[in-house]
Amino acid sequence: MSDAPIFASESFKLTAEEIALTNQARELAARNFAPRAAAIDREARFPTENYADLRSTGLLGVCVPKAYGGLGASYRAYALTAAEIGRYCGATALTFNMHVCSCLWSGTLADALDMPDDVRAAHHQRRGRHYARIIEDGKIYSQPFSEGGAVAAAAGTVPFATTATKVDGGWVVNGKKIFASLSGHADYYGVLCTEVELETELKRRNSLYLAVPANAAGVSIIGDWDPLGMRGTVSRTAVFKDVMVGAEEAIMPPGVYHQAAARWPHMFLTLTPTYMGLAQAAYDFTVKYLRGEWPGSPDKRRGMAVKQSNVARMRLMLEQTKALWFQTISEARLDPSREELLRAYAAQYTVMENANELAQLAIRTCGGQSMLKSLPLERLYRDSRCGALMLPWTADICIERIGHDALYQPGESDA
Repeated sequence: MSDAPIFASESFKLTAEEIALTNQARELAARNFAPRAAAIDREARFPTENYADLRSTGLLGVCVPKAYGGLGASYRAYALTAAEIGRYCGATALTFNMHVCSCLWSGTLADALDMPDDVRAAHHQRRGRHYARIIEDGKIYSQPFSEGGAVAAAAGTVPFATTATKVDGGWVVNGKKIFASLSGHADYYGVLCTEVELETELKRRNSLYLAVPANAAGVSIIGDWDPLGMRGTVSRTAVFKDVMVGAEEAIMPPGVYHQAAARWPHMFLTLTPTYMGLAQAAYDFTVKYLRGEWPGSPDKRRGMAVKQSNVARMRLMLEQTKALWFQTISEARLDPSREELLRAYAAQYTVMENANELAQLAIRTCGGQSMLKSLPLERLYRDSRCGALMLPWTADICIERIGHDALYQPGESDA
């Protein structure tokens, strides 16, 4: 029997587009991704075969606008679709997000931002080049932005340390990105960097978002990859040494990323669908395991009051998480209100923390045998633990911002 949708179409009033995309993703991931997930995790290897499926089904272009040959999914439609993928393979969903954001940010998000007409026209021409690579050639984009020391750079509050120096025909890029998901497997690295102005310090308003070809001279992938969880993301360090990048490779016009980070903050919430899927998966496994319905599981173990109580606690936590997250992704827009932004921080924190709490409760409820690597629960636990650490909105950053912004109006201080 196939799994029910995470979000029932009638209860959550999904659109026809959302129903079709989530059904497609759920069926594909349950059939193909779930059976491969254990080996991908064990070997810490990139899910190449899953990307072949995403390519053949057209899902690589899920957020490419229809005018360019893609599926044209909205922000919410994409989030719901990615959650269904994360339910069956967290590493595939998380790396898929890095690819999709190059389309979502340059498409739906950029269309809402302010640009002069000539800048917008040039952007539309350039993005068509990127979209054609994805739709026609099946190319994969990544989005490495973590730099280690510059924690706030990804959120647009400080400049990126990776630099781009203007030259004839484009830029010369220098820097490095840590935790660069899809490293060694993407065809293009969507590098966020800062354009250098002569004799001045780096400025965040001079942000650039460039597609750096993986095979360009000066691009190297270094370091090992043997993490606790999300092992299939293969997030090694990407180094850029005097890399020449053509002017046509700008995914966004100069400075527009900085505007997006300030005015479209829900762009940073796109990491959460993966963990929403993991939260659902932990609950699903527990119910099936206790009912004796999981392949190879023991006889029914649902009669004990303590197990019933734990499942009830899991269901309450899952429903609360789903309700807050769905409300938040439904509110995503340009220039959200203060309350909407606070809710976005709350949703990020809640999904990332509750996914792991649900996995912990699942282990406690199902018992020791559930932690065998022949079953998915221990992988769900490890993968879900990684969510609270992910930039730019880590769990600690969300708590800090919620507390501060609840007590201070914009511009207020105690000085």
